[in-house]
Amino acid sequence: MATKIRLQRHGKKGKPFYHVVVADSRAPRDGKFIERLGSYNPNTNPATIVLDFDRSLYWLNVGAQPTDTARAILSYKGVLYKKHLQGGVKKGAFDEAKAEELFVQWVEGKEARIEGKKSGLANAKEEAKKVALAAEAKKKADKAAAIAAKNAPVEEAPAEEETTEEVVAEAEAPEAAVEATAEATEATENAEETEG
Repeated sequence: MATKIRLQRHGKKGKPFYHVVVADSRAPRDGKFIERLGSYNPNTNPATIVLDFDRSLYWLNVGAQPTDTARAILSYKGVLYKKHLQGGVKKGAFDEAKAEELFVQWVEGKEARIEGKKSGLANAKEEAKKVALAAEAKKKADKAAAIAAKNAPVEEAPAEEETTEEVVAEAEAPEAAVEATAEATEATENAEETEG
């Protein structure tokens, strides 16, 4: 029987959730399967993958062919690399201890990269939250200033300045009238002197 390691779609519309299964290649996508190996949830960031490592390795060794997406998942979890190392042991390229050491080293590096991505995403989320909070605080302060300016009592100082200008203008007007009358009297006196 030709077996495949593939994904079975579950979940609701717009929120897919997949089971990683071993099934006959002729069976429908979501139909009968031989064994469930794990699950894959692409809705989280990074995607959540739960996989039975030993059973996945067993099915690869007995000839089950993974689909492209299932191959990517198996590679991400290290199942394909473990199979590759076992092939090297069978050929005599290195012993079992060296293979296990290489695999542990690979797993540690992979976990470090995953943790780095998670922390980077968390930092980006915190940074975005800080920026949004600062923008909201600025907007709130601007709004409060606008409300304070609108509700402030009308200043009477400009009205007082206008009244003082009118008083000064009125004060200057009598002085001008006095000067004008003084000039007029001088002009009449000059006119009388010239006649007389």
